[in-house]
Amino acid sequence: MVLVKYLEKNCRRGRFCQSKLKGKRAIELGAGCGVAGFGMALLGCDVVSTDQVEVLPLLMRNVERNTQRIVQSDQSSGSLGSISVAELDWGNEEHIRAVEPPFDFIIGTDVVYKEHLLEPLLQTILALSSPKTTILLGYEIRSTNVHEKMLAMWKSNFQVKTVPKSKMHHKYQHPSIELYIMEFKHNGGSIRAMIDNQQTDLEPGSEVVEEEEEESQASNDSAVGNVRDPSIEITDHEQQAVKSPEAEGITDWEARRIGSMAARLLRDVKIT
Repeated sequence: MVLVKYLEKNCRRGRFCQSKLKGKRAIELGAGCGVAGFGMALLGCDVVSTDQVEVLPLLMRNVERNTQRIVQSDQSSGSLGSISVAELDWGNEEHIRAVEPPFDFIIGTDVVYKEHLLEPLLQTILALSSPKTTILLGYEIRSTNVHEKMLAMWKSNFQVKTVPKSKMHHKYQHPSIELYIMEFKHNGGSIRAMIDNQQTDLEPGSEVVEEEEEESQASNDSAVGNVRDPSIEITDHEQQAVKSPEAEGITDWEARRIGSMAARLLRDVKIT
């Protein structure tokens, strides 16, 4: 809910205003019941909400029911994009090809809680991205060690911006919950080329405490409140997350993973 309410608050201006999201492709990782995906769809994105196979029945039911409710009540004011469901195990090449990357936006909430998930998540994000992809992740700090390793990994690969609390909804924020906006540090070429050619001679990313603001077109006024949809079903676990602070030959995939690791080791080497 923190991420969705952030989108609601910032839907008039900036990078998440409706005029910039309309018709863009977004993918939600670790969707759960799909609330974050609905937030992007209500602002005009065509969203693919993904999770592991055991979660898909709940996710599909929520998408079907809430899409019908939104259309019937006309709460989207014509701004609703689309939302579909797909299985995606991080690192599974077949699943990644099936969702037809790249995407304009990659979103996720509370996707990392154990250290062993970090590398598969990174490789999946790289495989789903283009050089212009924007990544928006919400994270609840449960383990300082995992949090520090996660940030180090992000900053080795992306320009990372931390959303300040002043940009979040005043009721839907918590000291232990952070939102990160990330973009690639390079200026061109494919993600695969970035890994294979090890073109990582850019400066390390820095954490920024203020997101850029820019005025949107007047048509964005119709988007106000579009994310605020009380009919979307939210589990008790997700509500609690807001309120509680505790809450054998080498394969092509392995080759890319090794290439990525080598790229990070060589990021300070100037290629002439």
